[in-house]
Amino acid sequence: MARKKKETKEQARKIDTSNVVGLVGSTTEQAISETLELNYMPYAMSVIVSRAIPEIDGFKPSHRKLLYTMYKMGLLKGSRTKSANIVGAVMKLNPHGDAAIYETMVRLARGNETLLHPFVDSKGNFGKVYSRDMAYAAHRYTEAKLDPICAELFRDIDSDTVDMVDNYDGSMKEPVLLPTTYPNILVNPNLGIAVGMASNICSFNLREVCETAIALMENPDHDILQTMPGPDFSTGGELLFDENVTREIFATGRGSFKLRAKWRYLKEGNRIEVYEIPYTTTVEAIIDKVVDLNKGGKIREIVDIRDETDLHGLKLTIDLKRGADPEKLMQRLMRMTSLQDSFGCNFNILIGATPRVMGIREILEEWTAWRTQCVMRRIYYQVQKKQDRLHLLKGLERILLDIDKAIRIIRETELESEVIPNLMIGFGIDEIQANYVAEIKLRNINKEYILKQTKAISELEKEIAELNSTLKSPKKLQNVIIAELKAVSDQFGQPRKTEIVYASVDMEPEEEEDDTPDYPVTLFVSREGYLKKITAQSLRMSGEQKFKEGDSLAFSVETTNKAEIIVFTDKFQCYKTRLSEFDDSKASLLGDYLPQKLSFEPEERVVQVILPGDYKGFVLFFYANGKAAKVPLSAYETKTNRKKLTGAYCDKSPLRSVIALNTDEQVAVYTTDGRATVFSTAQLLPKTTRSTQGVNVMSLKKKAELSHAVRLEESGITNPSRYRTRTLPNAGALLKPEDAPDKQISFDI
Repeated sequence: MARKKKETKEQARKIDTSNVVGLVGSTTEQAISETLELNYMPYAMSVIVSRAIPEIDGFKPSHRKLLYTMYKMGLLKGSRTKSANIVGAVMKLNPHGDAAIYETMVRLARGNETLLHPFVDSKGNFGKVYSRDMAYAAHRYTEAKLDPICAELFRDIDSDTVDMVDNYDGSMKEPVLLPTTYPNILVNPNLGIAVGMASNICSFNLREVCETAIALMENPDHDILQTMPGPDFSTGGELLFDENVTREIFATGRGSFKLRAKWRYLKEGNRIEVYEIPYTTTVEAIIDKVVDLNKGGKIREIVDIRDETDLHGLKLTIDLKRGADPEKLMQRLMRMTSLQDSFGCNFNILIGATPRVMGIREILEEWTAWRTQCVMRRIYYQVQKKQDRLHLLKGLERILLDIDKAIRIIRETELESEVIPNLMIGFGIDEIQANYVAEIKLRNINKEYILKQTKAISELEKEIAELNSTLKSPKKLQNVIIAELKAVSDQFGQPRKTEIVYASVDMEPEEEEDDTPDYPVTLFVSREGYLKKITAQSLRMSGEQKFKEGDSLAFSVETTNKAEIIVFTDKFQCYKTRLSEFDDSKASLLGDYLPQKLSFEPEERVVQVILPGDYKGFVLFFYANGKAAKVPLSAYETKTNRKKLTGAYCDKSPLRSVIALNTDEQVAVYTTDGRATVFSTAQLLPKTTRSTQGVNVMSLKKKAELSHAVRLEESGITNPSRYRTRTLPNAGALLKPEDAPDKQISFDI
């Protein structure tokens, strides 16, 4: 019995249940690629297309389903109803549970202050976008209806302007998109996180967006910055305007805007009041950070900080110590807390079920094309309705020729089913017209009534002709859209909430007092990119330096804890940091792995690490194609604490070596076919830009490349005169065995 139990357990261990497919109790093996294709990809596409990424009307499906349900409930013109009623009705279109639906409503509500132009007119506690801890009330306590601006979302939705599809159970129809009469995609912010991609669209001022859309329709070369200088956020604050950054974001759809809080100093009470904060932060986050800084001794001028937000709006009060300078304090707080923050833009939008990252111009062009289709569909619908009406009146006009004949035909027809055919035969009209005539009330069968009805024929024909003329004219269609945009701008436009601060009036941040301790250290960098910073005392007590298997020392140098380093990589980038950012290490440890410490991109590797010092010298770049560039170190000096510089050097050829120089020196350059040349760096003229291609220093043989370059004293060459040259480029001389660089240490590229 015990043996049987043991065998059963052994068999159970052998069963692989990691890929169970089919009926319970059956198992089949499935390749991971097939699992991803059959199971994961449909899920990922569903999240991208049907949940997280907004479409050209500016809504995600959850928003659209909620607003459309409220519209069908008559909440555009009616009075408010309990939010619980709305949530229950929305579940007919969006079966994701009441919590998810209500959270969507909260974000769209006026009380939450998330949107510049809220879609839900709310009553009750809906929380605040600028508060992390202020919870919204349950849906049984709050009330809501649609805001008046929603009339622009649903205008002519019943005139076949957009496609309607079945809901999830086929019991009712819902719109694929909402026919918004203005570019809502840019007016209200939208954040969505999908699978493998995301979207983060900032809000812009409604009036500015409408003006820009009109200007681009009238002049495709219009400068967008002239009418739309930057985003506008519901929480106000200040936008630090940088024209180059703004133009790049407007062109590519990616980048970040800098925002900062608005504040005032009150002499009475010696306090600062912050009354508008960046859209990306919360009051609690700011308070927590200030408290941490105060406890750490980095901010000593503050006595107390508290949240005094009330019905009049946000207010964060900071009590100061006597003699504290409010201007300098706020400059430091802007730098050290989220009182100054960035909004990262990623204008990723679904266009025809395909996610696309677009700039402002492209978004407005796509919206204009889509809105043009909506207007054309509306006009087609109107033409069809008018033609149907005209067709009926044409039949009525035939009856006017002989009313008595029509009465006689109806009176003399014995069977009801033959009335319509007899009218069709008697007046030469079709069945639809005959039905219309037959349904006219007896009191209306007189010449006066029929003449009144048929007078509309000429008017209808004129209206149909005008509508058809509009359909055939792109300019007239454009004028229709422009007129709608102007009407929306005049009715719902409002002044900017976020003030734009230009460089001319922007306050320069005060240099932060550097209290980082400074002491001598020795820097060790390995070939694979490990960095160790060891103090003099620890170095005296240390034994042999430890490296990862297969790794070795690239170089070591004596410096200080405050020294700055620049790490060049093989992705044409460099990373700047200070040694004080690294913990003191020991010889027995591997040290910090630079790609991980500095957040390298995938598969990005270290090429060289240099210490720029006071940025007075030069940096030499040697490329595989035999070229070298001499760039001033000052090209890498930045006023702000930028951690990463793109375009750090030329991307036309792989980088082989980087050498930092304080003064001109002799360098030895090697090729892959066993040649070398020695020359003075004074022969290279400095270039002004980092991305310069440089000049040829080696005339390479076929299939040969420049392999690396080092200072002459580090080369091990015993007879430099054999390889020295005064003219560049040079083919170099064949290396003798005693001059071979087998003892050289460099980074593997």
